[in-house]
Amino acid sequence: MFRGGRKIRLIIGAGFILFAVMKYCASAEINPYTKEKQHIGLSESEEIVMGLNAAPHMAQQHGGLYPDAQYQATVDRVGHRLVNSSVAKTSNYKFDFHLLADERTINAFALPGGQIFITYALFSKLENIDQLAGILGHEIGHVLGRHSAERIAKQGLTQGILTGVAVGVDPSAAQSASAVAELINMKYGRDDELQSDNLGVQFMIQAGYDPEALIGVMRILKEAAGPNRTPEFQSTHPDPENRIEKIKLAIKKYKNL
Repeated sequence: MFRGGRKIRLIIGAGFILFAVMKYCASAEINPYTKEKQHIGLSESEEIVMGLNAAPHMAQQHGGLYPDAQYQATVDRVGHRLVNSSVAKTSNYKFDFHLLADERTINAFALPGGQIFITYALFSKLENIDQLAGILGHEIGHVLGRHSAERIAKQGLTQGILTGVAVGVDPSAAQSASAVAELINMKYGRDDELQSDNLGVQFMIQAGYDPEALIGVMRILKEAAGPNRTPEFQSTHPDPENRIEKIKLAIKKYKNL
C-alpha cells in the first residue's frame, strides 16, 4: 500500500514538472528589440498594465516624488532623448521617468512596461548629465530586454519543478532544489544587468551622450556599496569592476559602428 501511494505521488509530481516545462518551452519568442530568443511570461500590454499599477506603490515606498520640478524636468528630458534616439521609440511601452524623494537609498530601477525610477540619493551623487543618461539608458535596457517578463516565466518554471519534487519525493529535497534554483536565478539576474549595461551604452551613443560616463556611475555604486559588499555569486548584480570591463568592450564595439 505504501509503495503504491509513493508511486502515485511520483506520477503526480512528474505531472507538475512536465506541465511547468511544457509551459515554459511554449513561452519562447524572439525579442523584437534585442533579437534574442527568450521565454516570456507576459505580453507587452500586460507588462504595461503591471508597471502602471505598481508605480504609485513603488513611489510611496521611497517617500513619493522629489518636490523639485526643475530636477524632474531634467530627468524627463534626458530619459525621453534616450528613448527617441533608439529602438525604444518603436516599442509599445509607455516610458515615464520618476525622480523619487528617497535621500538615503542609492538606487534606480525599472518596472515592466516603461516606468523608470531614480532616487534623489543617487541623482545627487551624479557629476554630470551623461551619468544620468547612463543610468536611465541602463533602465530602458531592462524594459526593452523584457527582463521582468522573462523572470516571471523562469519563476513559474522553478516553482513548478519545486512543487513536483515536493509532491513526488519529499519537502526536504525540494528545499535543496530551491537553494540551487536561487543561485541559478541570481545568475540570470547578473546576465540581465550586463545586457542592460550593453544596451545603455548603445542608447547613450545614439543620443549623443558620452558612454564613458557609465563607468563613472559604476565607481559611484562601488563606493556606495562599501567594503562589505556581498560576493558576486551571492548577488543579483555583477561586481562593478566586472561591469566596467564589459562596458569598456561595449564602448569600443559601438563607437566603431
